[in-house]
Amino acid sequence: MSTWWTPISSHIPSSETQVRVGRLTKAHGLKGAIKVEMYTDDPARRFARGAVFQLQVPTESPWHGKTLELIELKWYNNHAVAFFKDVPDRSAAELLLKAILWVDQDPEELPTEEDAWYDHQLVGLKVIRDGVEVGLVHQIDHFPAQDLLTVTTPTGDVLVPFVKAFVPTVDVAAGTMTMTPPPGLFEELPEEDFPEVELPEGVTTVEADAGDADAGDAPTPTP
Repeated sequence: MSTWWTPISSHIPSSETQVRVGRLTKAHGLKGAIKVEMYTDDPARRFARGAVFQLQVPTESPWHGKTLELIELKWYNNHAVAFFKDVPDRSAAELLLKAILWVDQDPEELPTEEDAWYDHQLVGLKVIRDGVEVGLVHQIDHFPAQDLLTVTTPTGDVLVPFVKAFVPTVDVAAGTMTMTPPPGLFEELPEEDFPEVELPEGVTTVEADAGDADAGDAPTPTP
């Protein structure tokens, strides 16, 4: 997860805008409870009794295409633990581990924190590098270590870690995102010209993130 802005993530799977509000991480006890990693700064609203979540799970999951209804959210040692309808025991809970929870979002509702955006605000922004437009933000993918922007350029898609070192400025009103990527990210360099690049603290390689990513097939593009 990136650290320089509040990650308020969303995607647009169809005609509606949704936001990612949590991830199910570990079964808790024997009665179907599951620990929740929160991607929202308003858990009381997002995880109210009766809340219904769309699920991002692998296609082979028995929960694929289904929704999940919250019965109750409790806190144990500062960890959120949720009980869901039709999840009566630990075996059923383990079928939901790593599932990502999404809820419908009013596209007119905007985040109130500074340096915080929903994904649908970022998709389509012009990417500016050294004063020149080099592409458009196509989607945002969310991985445990950090989020990645897919930038569509005339020569193909480029993955850019969404961290301040590479993305110092986002101007939604102007429709632009300024990037300062290392040499070679947006263009090919001769092998002998590749510089020694020290990644900023907290930034990992794309290959490492992709290997840790949660499986799921939700369309690609907390509060």
